[in-house]
Amino acid sequence: MASCASKDDENLPSTLDGEAAGGDMTVYLSTSQAFGTPAPNLSAENLSLHQSGDIAFEATFVSNPSPRNGGLGPVFNNNACNSCHPADGRASFPSNVNAMSGFFFRISLPGTGEHGGPKPVPGFGTQLQHQALYGYEPEAKLQVTYSERIVELADGTEVSLQVPEYEIINPYMELPVDVQLSPRIGMPVFGLGLLEAIPAKAILANADPDDLDEDGISGKANYVWDVVTQSMQLGRFGWKAGAASILAQSAGAYSEDMGLTTYLHPIPATYGQTNGDTAITTIEVAREELEKVVFYGQTLGVPAARNFDDVQVIKGRQVFDKLNCKACHVPSFTTGADYTLAEARSQQIYPYTDMLLHDMGDDLADNRGEFEANGKEWKTRPLWGIGLTKLTSGHTSFLHDGRARNLTEAIVWHGGEAEDSRNGFIELSAADREALLAFLNAL
Repeated sequence: MASCASKDDENLPSTLDGEAAGGDMTVYLSTSQAFGTPAPNLSAENLSLHQSGDIAFEATFVSNPSPRNGGLGPVFNNNACNSCHPADGRASFPSNVNAMSGFFFRISLPGTGEHGGPKPVPGFGTQLQHQALYGYEPEAKLQVTYSERIVELADGTEVSLQVPEYEIINPYMELPVDVQLSPRIGMPVFGLGLLEAIPAKAILANADPDDLDEDGISGKANYVWDVVTQSMQLGRFGWKAGAASILAQSAGAYSEDMGLTTYLHPIPATYGQTNGDTAITTIEVAREELEKVVFYGQTLGVPAARNFDDVQVIKGRQVFDKLNCKACHVPSFTTGADYTLAEARSQQIYPYTDMLLHDMGDDLADNRGEFEANGKEWKTRPLWGIGLTKLTSGHTSFLHDGRARNLTEAIVWHGGEAEDSRNGFIELSAADREALLAFLNAL
């Protein structure tokens, strides 16, 4: 890709800050293992714990009465953590939406449930399980159809967007007519410990829910019910920041994605359903195993940024700033000095997220609330590692449901608070657009 400017012409810096995206937890790999490598600064003891967590993360669960990894289902979405997070990265949109993959539907009814969260659908809960063990019925099957929308960029380039229409079909029992559904896809799991280590006050410093500074950006914190502390806490993880910690997120995945009980969710998610668990048995995933998976997520390294001394990449960062992408994709934070994991403390990191909710407009709306998040709001996704998605995961599917087939489509889908930035992207010259994409692919 040709450079669009010279350093002399643009007075560009010789290099960009942030190559060590994860601070001392940065991994200098540009291979298919870039997302799945332990942080290089782990102690020998923690490296051993990480490797145990890796085994737990890859464990495939089966039906009872298997003496090992039993308890799957009876209805579920997938049977292993790494099946939804392949190579520790983002899942692709599946060619068959009813096959086991990283794609699923969250569902609920209008209103709020216990603790202000989504209101469960009777007989279905808050997540649709489209797989089932032999002898059981899945809760329903999924269906997606597409139409095409063409967006023309200023230089005449046409971008084809695939517009999805989602449906729930063949439910095992009748669904309420007002059921709300939110398509979701598995996201990367590297760098989670560093994101968890960002002090709450640093995240809240960027919040401006009433847009008091009138810049059109109104980041909002989500406060969610935390099953670990049994209290409302700042949401950090998930597409709408619906989980307060890696532990809460992981325990929820065991429960909802795989139908497995833990000490945090001792009652099966489908208990009492006619196609679900008929009894409350012993805990199926031991606390030690759950904590291993959590530790694995905390201690995966973050891939280093690449080519930060390349003229085009440097120019692309200038375009990124000019379009005000950095208002939501905040480049840098410093992690707290008191985080549980010593290796993640006091690190300057470059995740390119503010960890806050933003209105992304009607086109990306799922029209389903989740605690403080409304039906148009999504948490800003970190951009670190995004340029390695094709290499590590074998695809370039982006956004909450994988509808965007590349970064250009993902940007053009932005709306709401990001509408001005999206419109600015559409008006870019081809050279500036290529520079911006070069920068993103360098992260």
